[in-house]
Formats: sequence, structure tokens, C-alpha cells
Amino acid sequence: MHILPARKELVTGAQNIARQYIERANCQGEIVVTKQNLAIKNEKIREEFETLRQRKPEQFTRRLNLSWSNWGFGMERLEVSAQRLSAAGLNFIELHGNHYGADLGYKVDEVLEILGNYGIKVAGVCGMFSADNDLSSNRPVQRQRAIDYLKREILFTEAVGGSYLLVVPGAVGRPQPYDDMEFARSVETLRLVADLFVEHNVRAAIEPIRSAEVSFVHTIADARQYIAAVDHPGVAYINGDVYHMQTEESHIGEALLEAGDMLINLHFADSHRGALGRGSLDVDTIIRALYLIGYNTENKYVTFEPLGAGGDPYPAMYGKPDPAMLDELVTESVSYFRSREEAVLEL
Repeated sequence: MHILPARKELVTGAQNIARQYIERANCQGEIVVTKQNLAIKNEKIREEFETLRQRKPEQFTRRLNLSWSNWGFGMERLEVSAQRLSAAGLNFIELHGNHYGADLGYKVDEVLEILGNYGIKVAGVCGMFSADNDLSSNRPVQRQRAIDYLKREILFTEAVGGSYLLVVPGAVGRPQPYDDMEFARSVETLRLVADLFVEHNVRAAIEPIRSAEVSFVHTIADARQYIAAVDHPGVAYINGDVYHMQTEESHIGEALLEAGDMLINLHFADSHRGALGRGSLDVDTIIRALYLIGYNTENKYVTFEPLGAGGDPYPAMYGKPDPAMLDELVTESVSYFRSREEAVLEL
């Protein structure tokens, strides 16, 4: 086969790079291929995990707190959802932040009664930010809606005993930027309500989301930069999401280590955004990274959010629930996570 000069240079360069990852062992000519970079990073986290477990075994006695984000259940009644989560052994729930107006959304007394009947506590509230209530919007009326929405959700989160409120800096479902000032507008708008987070003992958790869904703040590093720009004690934490991290981070485990103490909630689903155990997500490495940052403690959660693939997941909140499918989804995901957690801790 004839190879053009330019293409030949590329092929030769690739061959040279490949040779860098091949070690020629003994004089018999045996060739040993080294590990992929991904495997090397995974191994480093595993070694750090084992070292810490040997030095401080007491830090591994408590298990990770598991929760479930219920907005993916669509229009299902909260009591049905609570019954399902309780049957799967879950003690926490992340509630849909559905107070889109003064007369809309969950009522505090009803929520506390229903969840209390099933022994479930509120971990936090999943704030929902569309073009209608966009912190970064170039339309003042939409920014005001975001402010009003946050005021309602902060009060609700405190009233139901939640510890965090998830905040997305730009509208979900709008991957195209408004302009070069949307970051600054978002920071300015969120700062207007930042005092309320402190006053009501609710932690704002900034969520980085993949570039297919939002126009900015895609990575843990982006979230840290955004938090630094807000520069307020009420806005100091991160809500990670392994589905988004698969496409935006070079390595999920390393990104979690980078987040460190700032991480207070981690949305979880398998690689296809479906039931855990059905995809290709490296769950073990993620679990190790979480234990390395001391995540198995109070008010830090692994929250399942398997929404299915797609560019804009928000329509799921209005979907017709399929109880049998959701029962299987919850049971399978929780069971698989706990089995991998025990496997990691026993290895």
C-alpha cells in the first residue's frame, strides 16, 4: 500500500509513540506491553487507598451514604417513591426542587409526614435551572426568576432538614453561550442570594455539567473557579456527577480527589446513564477515591440519578412513571453499589 509522505510521517510518529510503551525484556526477545495510562492512574488510586487503609483502618468502618434523586421518577406520588426507596434500604432522598412558583411544589408538612413514615430523611434538594430561571441569562426577568426560585428552595430545604441545594450556573438544555459575559452575570446573580444560604444553614452545591447540556462550568476545576469568583461562604461546595465527568474529566477518580472536601454530593449512574452495573463505569476506582477524601461521613452523599441518555434530561420530570421498571432500577443500582463497596473494602 502506498502511503503519502504526510500520512507516512503520522504513521511513523505513531509507531514511535507506541514503542515508548513497550519494554523489551530478556535476551530471548520477549516483549512486555506496559499498562494503559488509565490503568496506571487507577492503580495509583488503589495503592493510595490500600496505604491509607493500613495506616488508618478506623476511617473505613463507616459506609458511604446512599441517596436517590427523585425527579427522575416523573409525576409519581412522593409516597410511592418513598416506599420504593425504603424497600431498597435507602435512608436518604434528594427531592425535586419543584417550587417554580409560590403555589407550586412540595408542601413541607406533607413531605415530612410521608418520609417519616418510611424512615427517610432529606439529604438535599436538586435545584432545577432552565432557560426560564437562568442565573446567567441576558434577560433580567429570567435572572429575577432564578433569584425568586432560589429564595423559595432555600427556605424549603431548611424546613425539610436538607443539608444542600444543588445550583447550576447556567441553564440546562442550553449548550450555546449567550455571550462572553454569562459567567459574570451568573456570579453576580448568585451572590445576591448567597447570604440566605448562610442564614438558613443550607449549603449551595455547584454542579458542573457536560458541554452537551450547558454552556459553561463543565468540570470540577470550572466549579472551583466559579465558586472562587462568587467568593462567599454560602457558596463553597460542589455537586459532582459521574455521567458528566465521563466526558469532561480526563479521569473521574483524579477529579474527585481534586474536589476533596468541597464535594458534598455525587450524582451516580452507569456509563449509559442507566442502572448501575449495566454499563462500563469503573465503580471500584470511584469508591476508592471517595474513601480517600473521607467521603464516608455525615452530610455527604452518593445520590443515584439514572436519567437515560439525551441532550436535555429535564423532560423526565414530567414523565409517566413505570413502577415496575423503577422498582428494578432502584433495587439493582443500590444492590450493585453496595456489593462493589464491600468488594473494594474486602480486597
